[in-house]
Amino acid sequence: MLRNLEMKQETVKADVTERPPEIKPCSTVQPTCPEPEVKIITQSCSPIQTTSPQLLEINTNDSCYKCEEGWEQHGGKCYYFSTKSSSWNKSRTECITKGGDLVKIDSSEEQILLQKKNGKFWIGLTDSAVEGRWLWVDGSPLNERLTFWFFTEPNNMPVQDPDGEDCAMMGHNGIMFWFDYSCKLTLRSICEKAAVAVCV
Repeated sequence: MLRNLEMKQETVKADVTERPPEIKPCSTVQPTCPEPEVKIITQSCSPIQTTSPQLLEINTNDSCYKCEEGWEQHGGKCYYFSTKSSSWNKSRTECITKGGDLVKIDSSEEQILLQKKNGKFWIGLTDSAVEGRWLWVDGSPLNERLTFWFFTEPNNMPVQDPDGEDCAMMGHNGIMFWFDYSCKLTLRSICEKAAVAVCV
């Protein structure tokens, strides 16, 4: 019986190692295979050598990425939640001055993360160039399958501004909480930039 088990084991090994060439690896057969997460990386981090600004580790699960003091790190991104209110244009200028830009929301997970903050914030979305054509600050169009507009939005109501509402803001009362708003009104903002990778 032991001999039979050994023979079966050898047959299985041969089947695995002698895979026919027409069988392709998972990444080409099933493009939905999960990508390895950064959190699984077992690399060690090298010491940071910097003078200013001091870099901090915010999230220990993402220890190979760092953000400057005052920024919150999540994965490979850093977020800055402003404490003062400004117009959309001034908010964007402040983000650029800090080395980033107004946030571009790329996933439901990112929206859920950001909407946990109390308050209303400018995000990097506007239709000021062409009414109804929403673009992110990097020039990419809004993915209509990945939007979080409140059910009556965007509505371009000219109540507070005769030019209408050409800038997007997000609230915190649920995931579907984007509104178009007059760019001249003042709100806090969320800036975003890439985190610094420090692992070798």
